[in-house]
Amino acid sequence: MTGNTFGKLFCLTTYGESHGAAIGGVIEGCPAGLNLNLAQIQSELHRRMPGQSSISTQRKEKDEVEFLSGIFENITLGTPIGFIIRNKDAKAKDYDHLKHAYRPSHADNTYDVKYGQRDHRGGGRSSARETACRVVGGAIARQLLEKAGVEVTAYVSRIGAVELTQSYQSLNFKQIEENMVRCPDLMIAKKMIAHIEDVRSQGDSVGGIVTCVIKNTPKGLGEPVFDKLHADLAKAMLSINAVKGFEYGSGFKAASMTGSTHNDTFNSDLSTRTNHSGGIQGGISNGEDIYFNVAFKPVATIMKHQDSVNNRGESIVLKGKGRHDPCVVPRAVPIVEAMALLTMVDHLLRNRTSKLN
Repeated sequence: MTGNTFGKLFCLTTYGESHGAAIGGVIEGCPAGLNLNLAQIQSELHRRMPGQSSISTQRKEKDEVEFLSGIFENITLGTPIGFIIRNKDAKAKDYDHLKHAYRPSHADNTYDVKYGQRDHRGGGRSSARETACRVVGGAIARQLLEKAGVEVTAYVSRIGAVELTQSYQSLNFKQIEENMVRCPDLMIAKKMIAHIEDVRSQGDSVGGIVTCVIKNTPKGLGEPVFDKLHADLAKAMLSINAVKGFEYGSGFKAASMTGSTHNDTFNSDLSTRTNHSGGIQGGISNGEDIYFNVAFKPVATIMKHQDSVNNRGESIVLKGKGRHDPCVVPRAVPIVEAMALLTMVDHLLRNRTSKLN
């Protein structure tokens, strides 16, 4: 299997399966001399870990990261940073009934077709458990970006039909972590939580949208033609489990606008009066805020019986069981941030090689 590495200069390679002994990763390209706040990295993992609230999976994993190389006395050496997160609450037997069964909207069948075998324990490599490794890489990237003043913040803006309609400029980001659904509007958050609980009581699941805002981005990040900044952000987001859509700036609304209303005209200081471009023009950052939406589908594993087939093509009925999120969106917030951070730090490092001065 290839495709386990993200980035070109700041590279994260991940490994491991959901119910194996451990997951982990190797980070290459992190500059030497960065004094890491290890507690902050662990804090980022706690935002993603399972069992954190009544509306998430009740699998109990502390997600404690152990660094194996590349760091000495909390300072990066410039060598590969190896890390491991041991699986403590894996229950492989919970998935014995899936050894030959294909779950609707999962990767079971496609993995069998591609590799001729698969790890049926929680989806193995296709499980969202792998994203904990991305959060470690993103947490280190965040500490690098802080030196450049770049800030990355994500929040839940929609759960099912419950939507936060306010623009990000009017929100108080300090309220994001004050509720289990990670919505910065506390009244809307209560409605979102109630909706998730209602869906879960029916044995079903629900999707939603995570909005991400990147502030203080330097001008000039992005590598046209095929590595445009928004193209790499799109790839980063679409690589996250359960993501079905990505839009930045005006997004799909641009299709119904005219050029005269969509164009971002300049001020004398070369800032723009509007920001329909979402902080990126010609694939290169222009210094304005970068903002985008990431759409997540409903969790494919539900507690209802579903018609399906086994690997012989025979009809079966799948009985819902196990420990699963009725909605992954709140736990996806730190993952969206991590992938944005990895993308931004990679482009920041690449930009330093684009000109002599």
